[in-house]
Amino acid sequence: QVQLVESGGGLVRPGGSLRLSCVYSEDIRSWYPMAWYRQAPGKVRELVAGITGDGVTNYPDAVLGRFAISRDAAKNTVYLQMNDLEPDDTAVYYCNVPKPYRELVNEDDIWGQGTQVTVSA
Repeated sequence: QVQLVESGGGLVRPGGSLRLSCVYSEDIRSWYPMAWYRQAPGKVRELVAGITGDGVTNYPDAVLGRFAISRDAAKNTVYLQMNDLEPDDTAVYYCNVPKPYRELVNEDDIWGQGTQVTVSA
């Protein structure tokens, strides 16, 4: 069964930085893409960064140039470096295998507990 454990969140002032980590179980092999998502109160979960098994990354416009995703396959860990944080970045952040690949390794759609990021003065 897939396990995902996010950490690194916290309270930060606007303009600050945080680095999130997600340790995932070995069911998720190094060739699977991984992604970070976030969910703010009253909003749907949205993707904020993705990375392929080959290290190709993608970002939505809202975070492009501020967030950077990376992974260490040897440690089964994916990271999210977040710079120049804004109040609108406040949310619970999660990692997971993006669809449609998630159906191959995480058919029960298991998610971790997430890590809270709060950006406030």
